[in-house]
Amino acid sequence: MSIKSLGDPFSGESDLRHSKSCGCEACATGKHHHAGHDHHEDTYDLASMPAHSDMAVDGAASSSGKLASSEEMLDRAIESAVVRSVFGHNEISRRSFAKMVGSGTMMAALASVLPLDKVKAAILDDLGTPEKTKLNIGFVPITCATPIIMAQPMGFYEKYGLDVDVIKTAGWAVARDKSLNNEYDASHMLTPMPLAITMGAGSTATPFLMPAVENINGQAIVLHNDHLDKRDPKQWKGFKFGVPFEYSMHNFLLRYYVAEHGLDPDKDIQIRVVPPPEMVANLRAGNLDGYLSPDPFNQRAVWEKIGFIHTLTKDIWEGHPCCAFACSKAFADEMPNTYGALLKSIVDATQYASKPENRKEISAAIAPTNYLNQPVPVIEQVLTGRYADGLGEVKNVPDRIDFDPFPWHSMGVWILTQMKRWGYIDGDVDYKKIAEEVYVASDCAKIMKDLGYEAPDSTYQKYTIMGKEFDPDQPEAYVNSFPIGKGVS
Repeated sequence: MSIKSLGDPFSGESDLRHSKSCGCEACATGKHHHAGHDHHEDTYDLASMPAHSDMAVDGAASSSGKLASSEEMLDRAIESAVVRSVFGHNEISRRSFAKMVGSGTMMAALASVLPLDKVKAAILDDLGTPEKTKLNIGFVPITCATPIIMAQPMGFYEKYGLDVDVIKTAGWAVARDKSLNNEYDASHMLTPMPLAITMGAGSTATPFLMPAVENINGQAIVLHNDHLDKRDPKQWKGFKFGVPFEYSMHNFLLRYYVAEHGLDPDKDIQIRVVPPPEMVANLRAGNLDGYLSPDPFNQRAVWEKIGFIHTLTKDIWEGHPCCAFACSKAFADEMPNTYGALLKSIVDATQYASKPENRKEISAAIAPTNYLNQPVPVIEQVLTGRYADGLGEVKNVPDRIDFDPFPWHSMGVWILTQMKRWGYIDGDVDYKKIAEEVYVASDCAKIMKDLGYEAPDSTYQKYTIMGKEFDPDQPEAYVNSFPIGKGVS
């Protein structure tokens, strides 16, 4: 079995990233775009950066080892994860140290303070042997998928004994259909999608679970530069807007936003489903006046000098959920150890991404062609929150995007109220029952505590969205409190 990061971690000759000397099949065939990591510490003049730069879309990955069995793979994965952690995931430091002292001395030095055999045993005892180690996980190439993507090049899957292929997916309908057809073991999804799939809204009803949120905040409303004089949403009648999927926070937040400004999103504007990678091209071509999209495509519109950021979605609802990690209930039931190891990988990566000091490193890791295929500075502007807004200013908003894995049941209830409000579901809805069945907060809380992170004591909370309070105990009253909406009685 040949997978990334399973070269000898005690050898100064092994490169645990993908690099020009990498021997893996993908690198040998040129499927990965290679470049250095030297951009981590660069600084950029964000406001004046040109639309097209000579800076390569770069990133990281690694050489692979051939291991005889899944047990050997798991042993090597744990060794690799431990050694990489000791050196702060700095591959240059690890290799330099190994060359200086030799692999045997390095191994002995580490074993004297951290017995690897006991570490391996503890991890195996805690997780149980995964029923399946080779997994396919789909993702749409947006920064919301950061934990799912970065877990591959940064070794979080290997840490828990998994060999994961993260597969770039064109859009959400494809991600849903491949998940339903069992082509994906699990997938990056929008937080409304597991609810919709479970209820049979837009697809055949199939029980799905969402044990972890990927990101909070992290979206924006972008307008074409032709509309610099139309900052008041009341001026947007007749505008054409893109959203990435019907069952998305983007759709529901855009609808909420324009409705609060007196526009009926089903009558006064047009909302079109556009895959995120196609947003900028459609804005450039004049097919859209604007969009509410995931990044990096909001920042890419500024980079290309086509559009500007009208507002961040965090200014509509601070701390709103966006994307998530999801799988079928059958997958979790039939392979509980694999499910547990996968969830632990995702939660661990999400917590790592939540630390601002890690964001530049992560930006370089997820930039390559096989992941986001974006210039590192574009991703850094999103993840660090220091960005050009397209209006001549450089903003500093550290929580422009953030990462918190806990799937609040109250978030699920709010999403269901919007599905009811805009006619995506009808009839009597048992809001809390559905949210609690799909958003498995207990699984996430257990993993968080196992990893030493603090988990919330409750699963419900109130939210204030554009000045209006949402009480998850009164969902139907909330739906009926709006003057605009299809499902409003």
